[in-house]
Amino acid sequence: MLGIRYIKVQPTTYLLQYRRGKLVREGAGLAFYYYAPFSTLAAVPIASRDTGFMLELVTADFQTVSVQGEISFRIDAPQRAAALLDYSLNAQGAYNSQDPRRLPERVVVQAKVIIQQAIQRLNLRDALRAPSDIAHTVHTKLGEQAEIQALGLAILGVSIIAIHPTKDIARALEAEAREANLQAADDAVYQRRMAAVQNERAIRQNELDTEVAVEEKRRQIEETKLEAKAALARRQHEVDKAHITAEIILEEERRTYFAVRSENLRTRADADAYRLHAFMRALEKVEPKTIQLLTESGMNPDQLIAQAFGDLAARAEKIGQLSISPELLQGLLQPKPEKKRN
Repeated sequence: MLGIRYIKVQPTTYLLQYRRGKLVREGAGLAFYYYAPFSTLAAVPIASRDTGFMLELVTADFQTVSVQGEISFRIDAPQRAAALLDYSLNAQGAYNSQDPRRLPERVVVQAKVIIQQAIQRLNLRDALRAPSDIAHTVHTKLGEQAEIQALGLAILGVSIIAIHPTKDIARALEAEAREANLQAADDAVYQRRMAAVQNERAIRQNELDTEVAVEEKRRQIEETKLEAKAALARRQHEVDKAHITAEIILEEERRTYFAVRSENLRTRADADAYRLHAFMRALEKVEPKTIQLLTESGMNPDQLIAQAFGDLAARAEKIGQLSISPELLQGLLQPKPEKKRN
């Protein structure tokens, strides 16, 4: 039949059929026949889309930077998008307007406003170090924009790929960074050399401390030896002193003993002398013949013979001739048996 057509769309396309201005059919991935003179079809892509952007912005310290990034989004409410944008299809199945192609530009414009506000609050150095923070800010605020919500868009992600300054500023920053790196390298060499010197000093100090400790230990050993010798000398002195004291005590005892003995001998001698003196005084009144007789009375024959020979020898000048028989001499020379004492 003339005017009846068939249409089939992918699951990533949301199809809306209007008949005389009223919505009669909608859905994703539909396939159906329709009467073209009275029907209008709108195909809204609901798959995720990525759009890149390159922005020239100015930082808080009036430095121009280039911001390169990418935004991922999808149409989450096809009815609202179709109500605000023209997604209608012509007889050849193409869009009747440029609205579907301009949608990424509108998203980028909204993102540019947010990125520009974020960049203007930062100086150049901070902006160069803040891509991830800016991306997080854009992702959060972009989904809250009224136009984005009116179009039924869902922001899936925002990435800030790079933030670049101008070439002159980049060279200046590179030179400054290079100088800082060289200075850091020089500082590292200096610190390494200082560390080596400190380590050498510490090693030398440890060696000196070790030598001091060894000398201190040697001194302690020598002092210990000297103290031991001194203690031994004191001990020997005490032993010698004790020995001398004992000798003195012994000598004192000997002196006392000999003094007592001498006194006893003197007393005994005095007693003997007194007795002898008394005896002699008694003998003074006795006749000599009587004393001789008393003396001879207690002698044995040998003693008497010896005394007789003594008298003869005393009167030898008065004796002319004396004869002594051999038997008498033999009897005098023979030893006499000792008498047993009772």
